[in-house]
Order: sequence, then C-alpha cells, then structure tokens
Amino acid sequence: MAMDTVHILLVEDNEGDIVLTKEALAEGRIANTLTVVRNGRDAIDCIFQKGAYKKAKRPDLILLDVNLPLKSGHEVLEKVKEDEVTRQIPVIMLTTSSSDQDVKRSYKAHANCYITKPVGADAFVRAVLTIEDFWFRLVHLPDKPPSKPIG
Repeated sequence: MAMDTVHILLVEDNEGDIVLTKEALAEGRIANTLTVVRNGRDAIDCIFQKGAYKKAKRPDLILLDVNLPLKSGHEVLEKVKEDEVTRQIPVIMLTTSSSDQDVKRSYKAHANCYITKPVGADAFVRAVLTIEDFWFRLVHLPDKPPSKPIG
C-alpha cells in the first residue's frame, strides 16, 4: 500500500479505550485519519456509507470491539466479510474478551486477527502501535476498495 494517509475506523464504546487508541495513533509513524463509532449499527452504516455516514470515507483498516451496543462486533464482522467489496478491508478484533468462543467465532467469520486488549495504558498503546506498524508497514494490502456507496 502506498504510504498515503490511511483511514482507520475504530468501533469502540469504551471512552477510555477510544482516548488511548487516539493517543497511540497520534504517536505512530503512519499518517492516519481516525473515525470513531460507538455501536455496531453505526459501524455498518459507516462502512457501507449509508444514512448519516453517506459521505464517510471507506476505511483501510477496522479496529472492532466484540461487545458493542445495537449490533455486536461479530455481526459487524460478518456483514463486512460477506460483501465482495468490503471483505478485503482488514478487520482486527481488538477486545477485552478472551473467550475461546469469541475467538473461534471471529476467525470463522474471517477476522484478520484477534487481539485481547492489554491491561494498562502503556501496554495498550504499544499494542495499537504494533497493529499500525504491522498492517501499514509490513503487510502488502490490495488497492483500496472504491469509496462510492455499495449494495
């Protein structure tokens, strides 16, 4: 992927984790923009550019919590991965859940990886920086999907 500004969608309802993620991404070496949505329904609308998110930029990477209001992270993941255009967007499950059931369900639905949130601010920031480094420096991603609304 060219080193343009990358667009990251954070789907998270915990305000503390939102703040820590923003801090980590600001510290990172990759130019990025961050959109934050706090529930699964808004995440789907944002990814598929519907409703209040018609003009949203399609994300290059999705950081997705499992336990969300309105629609779960699993439901969001399944919707993203069943669509031909959005399935190529990397989805990282970043969650407090270490439940084997959540891990298996995420990978069965084609999550790109599953990370249990570290306890402690410093460890959390390091984890987010590692995600950013890995997905935007090391991994070769396909060209960005089109930004026009789909489906």
